Amino acid sequence: MIVVAGGGAFGTALAVSLAANGPVGLWMRSPEAAEMAGRIRENTKRLPGVALPENIAVSADIDTVFEAETVLLALPAQQLRSFLEQFGERLSGKTLVACAKGIDVETMAGPVTLLERMVPDATSAMLTGPSFAADIARGLPTALTIACRDDEAGVRLQHALTTPSLRFYRTTDTRGAELGGALKNVVAIASGACIGKGYGDSARAALMTRGFAEMQRLAAFFEAEPQTLMGLSGFGDLTLTCTSELSRNYRFGLAWGRHEDFDKSLTVEGVHTALAVARLAEKEQIDMPITRLVADVVNGVLDVDDALQQLLSRPLKEE
Repeated sequence: MIVVAGGGAFGTALAVSLAANGPVGLWMRSPEAAEMAGRIRENTKRLPGVALPENIAVSADIDTVFEAETVLLALPAQQLRSFLEQFGERLSGKTLVACAKGIDVETMAGPVTLLERMVPDATSAMLTGPSFAADIARGLPTALTIACRDDEAGVRLQHALTTPSLRFYRTTDTRGAELGGALKNVVAIASGACIGKGYGDSARAALMTRGFAEMQRLAAFFEAEPQTLMGLSGFGDLTLTCTSELSRNYRFGLAWGRHEDFDKSLTVEGVHTALAVARLAEKEQIDMPITRLVADVVNGVLDVDDALQQLLSRPLKEE
């Protein structure tokens, strides 16, 4: 049986979709949340209005995770490392699929890289691509990427995770998949700020294009395959995240541009990714002005108005 570790909106949505294929486990950290979800068959806090099929076994018992052969780690990117530090030994030999998009701010590692370092005898993979939990849970057609260095394992995962409404494409370029999934969140914050400030759709399109160029430059530095960034885990995810208010990163940027408060209880992965990647770009002298300015706003070096103005006043050059 497949177990989804993480009872947030995305983890719950994956469990709902996978239930179309057979029994699936859903591990929640909170015993109270797990008991309620199992009793009323709904994750009211994270995914309200979506019924949990009866073949989803909800539990807060961590041992249910270790009993599965395949574990989908639907945990925030900044929590993945601590989870592996605590439970990595008990995950040895399993197939582990990271479902987070981000760069660990302490180690500068992406989700698959963390899995490979910390649970080296597991089969490590990453699930990424343009998707919102609400769409997946409602059974709306969605296409995602499964990235795994071991192509045979990737084929097995592709077939195991595909459902009538959820279609998977595979790649062995885990680094490219990591970078695409993480960096699009940074561009989404900037895009939201652009719209929130009232600069309009044309300005956002320009920002997305230049942001995509930054993604390609960092991918080239890490020798990722260029076509990966052109696919679902790069361009596809960038397009969705920068244009929909269902995206937390985009909504966070909107709040910036409008000088409004944002719910601090919500995870905004692009904030942590911007800080991590800006440090790396400065160290390696990689030109990433959008990422740097997002990091400067997070750090309080600039306000969002000054950051957007700096982007507009950059020196003219060839595309």
